[in-house]
Amino acid sequence: MRLAVWLVLVVAGLILGGPVFDRLTTDDGSRPDESPTVVAVVGGRDVYDPALVADVTAITTGIRAMDGVTDVEDLYGSPGGRIGADNRSTMIRVELDPDLPDDRRERLEDAVADALHRIDAPEVLVSGETLAERAFADQAVADAAWGESVAIVVLAILLALILGGIVAGLIPLAAALATVSVTLLGLYGLTLFTGVSQFTVNVVTLLGIGLAVDYALLMVARFREERGTDPGAPIGRLLARTRATAGRTVLISGLAVAATMGGLTVFAEPLLGAMALGGTVAVLLATAAGLTLVPALIAVAHRRIPEPRATRPGLLARLAVHARNRPGPVALAVTVGLLALSLPFLFAVNLDDSDARALPSSFEARKLHEVVQRDFSGGQADPIEVTVDADQASAEVRDYLNTINTLTDVVRVAPRPDEPAIVDVTPESGAEHDVVRAVRALNPSFPVHVGGAAAELVDYRDSVAARFPIALLIVVLATTTLLFVLTGSVIVPVKALLMNALTLLATLGVLVVVFQWGVGDALLGFESWGAIDVTTPVLLFVFIFGLSMDYEVFLLARIREEDDVHAGIVKSGPVVTAAALCIGVVFLGFLLGDLIAVKEIGFAMTVALLLDVTVVRGLLLPALMNLLGDWNWWAPKPLRRLHQRWF
Repeated sequence: MRLAVWLVLVVAGLILGGPVFDRLTTDDGSRPDESPTVVAVVGGRDVYDPALVADVTAITTGIRAMDGVTDVEDLYGSPGGRIGADNRSTMIRVELDPDLPDDRRERLEDAVADALHRIDAPEVLVSGETLAERAFADQAVADAAWGESVAIVVLAILLALILGGIVAGLIPLAAALATVSVTLLGLYGLTLFTGVSQFTVNVVTLLGIGLAVDYALLMVARFREERGTDPGAPIGRLLARTRATAGRTVLISGLAVAATMGGLTVFAEPLLGAMALGGTVAVLLATAAGLTLVPALIAVAHRRIPEPRATRPGLLARLAVHARNRPGPVALAVTVGLLALSLPFLFAVNLDDSDARALPSSFEARKLHEVVQRDFSGGQADPIEVTVDADQASAEVRDYLNTINTLTDVVRVAPRPDEPAIVDVTPESGAEHDVVRAVRALNPSFPVHVGGAAAELVDYRDSVAARFPIALLIVVLATTTLLFVLTGSVIVPVKALLMNALTLLATLGVLVVVFQWGVGDALLGFESWGAIDVTTPVLLFVFIFGLSMDYEVFLLARIREEDDVHAGIVKSGPVVTAAALCIGVVFLGFLLGDLIAVKEIGFAMTVALLLDVTVVRGLLLPALMNLLGDWNWWAPKPLRRLHQRWF
């Protein structure tokens, strides 16, 4: 019956979930009032070559006549034309109607881009913000397809080796594919109520694959162990024992990860909201697959699942022995080492919005951005847009603009000739955010609005900072409650949260070294743009806390069951190591694509898994548990009675 239900869900996911890719958004909808633009740089010829002048004039005249084009700025037909610093390039800027529906806007953008590419010049680069977003979206889909395909193949081989046979290895893989299929169905439903980006689909589907494999691996491994200890027992009894032990662990782990994903819902960023909902769906489906689909598949294929082989103590068991023998020095060394790794993030991180710089260097949008910055902006920062709702000729406004001009790090203040109510304030490069805050702090007597990319980033950071304590509270309460249910202790949850925080900070520090500083970027197939995407730390906070809690639950459940730290790690260590290896393969799939923001997540999660299952779970956890002894299981008497009665 369970297999039939899952079969129906998978078929529905394949049929109805497929169209989700046609409904994905290419942006977060945070700038609905801005006019979309298409920008071109024409280079490699004398800008006043008569043939080039005639060619550009003819093409821009045709573009002006297109329905939906509101303005065209070029060197020859409008006052807004610009010549590059090399004196052999010029810029064309096409502004579109901001009220165009997305499908019409995209068709118009393509028509304008095609027309501009027909200009006869050695170099014609064409892009724009929404064109770059579409390029990002298309690449995200391609990266997901490639990364997931490779991950599935490698996983199939790895699982067969870990579980000792092809059939046994196919069970976790079947759970993963079922989870992804039904997750796509859930994402399709989500698109009916909110925007879902390609980046969201990438992360959510790979998260679903990884967790489904983890939970299935735990269930299959425990079934093999139960059968090894009681070879003649009926399959029903063995599965009942498996569900009572490993199944409970899967349930608590899944709820803990889902709760941490839910922490993203408090942020106002649409991307994070969609990620939270989609991720929660994926986690709950992976949990459901582990509890229902996997036992059903084991019941069908149990004769083809080999007996567990006797092996030497695993990596975690060997590390735990070392930690048990010298718990104090090990705990201190690991803590200091992880804090040292975190220093680049704590003191040198540069968080910025991913723009064309975060695209691969071969993309036209990135080439155009670099040319514009080099030849048309002189390396200066983009202007901050200050809208003044007052009489532009009044003494108050003049005094206000003069005050802005005297601010530290302000290079130029220039009202727009065609829109004097909008004043472009050009800051020193690197001081954009300080200037935004300084301009906002002036607080004149008339209404003023400060906008632009730098202002948006300042607002985003402030929003995240204001809402982060709420998200942290959700994660802390959820994980503390679930670990208390599992262990009956209040010390264990606090210790787990502190260890997870160390893993997160150390991972973010390594991320800064590689992706911001560019150490090893060529090896990973990208060119650093000098910053970390501003959403990455928030996503990693949730993912790393969630997955670290995953392995914490795996280990603690067995430690509590065996009533011995070393015995629990010895018996659960191989499963944890195998699960981390499998999910690491999944996240390494992120590194195979071209998008830097996706690579950041894949690299960081791989580093986090490596740190978590070695130095944190293998050394720090057993060292602290040996140091604390019976205090590990302490709880106030009322809570202890509550746990004994209900759990």
